[in-house]
Amino acid sequence: MATIASRRPVMTLYSGPACPYSHRVRLVLAEKGISAEVIDVDGGTLPEDLVELNPYGSLPTLFDRDLVLYNAQIIAEYLDERYPHPPLMPVDPVARARTKLYIHRIERDWMTLLDQVAQGDDGQSSRARKDIRDSLTVIAPIFGQKPFFMSDEFSLVDCALAPLLWRLECYDIELPPQAQALQSYAERLFARAGFRDSLTPAEREMHRL
Repeated sequence: MATIASRRPVMTLYSGPACPYSHRVRLVLAEKGISAEVIDVDGGTLPEDLVELNPYGSLPTLFDRDLVLYNAQIIAEYLDERYPHPPLMPVDPVARARTKLYIHRIERDWMTLLDQVAQGDDGQSSRARKDIRDSLTVIAPIFGQKPFFMSDEFSLVDCALAPLLWRLECYDIELPPQAQALQSYAERLFARAGFRDSLTPAEREMHRL
């Protein structure tokens, strides 16, 4: 008997409309021009597919024929390898390893703090906001060296950073003037057609367009 996923005729992404990790995957889809059915899951009862095939019931979850993936970065790398043009990862093994390390640090150093802000505990959220603002300000000068993060080409690192930067305003994280290079970088990302196409209505409301 066919599974629910294998009965689906097209690639399907279950996505949180305000989830930064889902946003990352939607951005990869948009940048690479990949056709997929995107199904918003916003609280309430999880779809039957997720309950059956994702043991964590987490978002984002990608179904592609018999394949089920449920980690944002694993999904992003899979999409880049399956649809290699335009490439979002370098070919050189050393450069690829460095790119993966950058993404790992983004997740550990900033995304975990953003999750704390989103949880809404006043004391924890205030500390997390300050930590995000301070650490981004310290690293800001490197964003003036290249058009994208440590690169002349848009990459999966930028896909990981863009959802975070888009949410700063919504979460009342204001960068100081000395972070201008980072702010200019963010504006370059936000101006991309792929980024605009990746936004849900909920995400558009997070930022003054």
